[in-house]
Amino acid sequence: MVATENKKTLNPIWLVVTALLVLIADQSLKYWIKTNFVLGGEKHIASWFILHFTENNGMAFGIEFAGIYGKLILTLFRILAVGGIIYYIVNQYKSGAHKGFLICLSLILAGALGNIIDSVFYGVLFENNQYDGGWFHGRVVDMLYFPIVETHYPDWSPIYAGQEFIFFRPVFNLADAAISAGVIAIFIFQGKFFKKKQTEETTTEEVTVDTTATDEASA
Repeated sequence: MVATENKKTLNPIWLVVTALLVLIADQSLKYWIKTNFVLGGEKHIASWFILHFTENNGMAFGIEFAGIYGKLILTLFRILAVGGIIYYIVNQYKSGAHKGFLICLSLILAGALGNIIDSVFYGVLFENNQYDGGWFHGRVVDMLYFPIVETHYPDWSPIYAGQEFIFFRPVFNLADAAISAGVIAIFIFQGKFFKKKQTEETTTEEVTVDTTATDEASA
């Protein structure tokens, strides 16, 4: 599937600027957290907005697999995935992809790069690293925590009766937010991003059918 538009193509410098701004903001915040917080430390910005320093050794929500080798495999997979994203963005740009779609892809790329930097370098860059580190074995720094709703499940609930309920519980970072924003925007605006391409393909098919029918009639 290719997202296209017939209007003036987006200057590629804006894709680079978008990715760089997200990447700089993400790494700046992570560096500040690493050098000013102890692991598990918190700073309450508001009742619903907390900076909570935690480190993630695995995938989303802290899921891990295969120990040390699993971490290495995960980091290498992330690097390959970024290579694939870059290749896809280049192809989409050459195909005249929709400007909004390209920006979304830039956000996803920046987020992926932000977390890769943690995984590749943080294990050796910080002397106060909380874990055994090394190249490709760094932990991703998370700090954004939004417990917007804090309550308890009702006592009559068939599951988790009386237990604490928090929304939104996961702790994440700006790189994660960029990836999520890019994916959500693509999902929401997919009709706009891909509609013109689909229309062009339909029109081309109709023209081909009409031409074929005309040729047959002439014969």
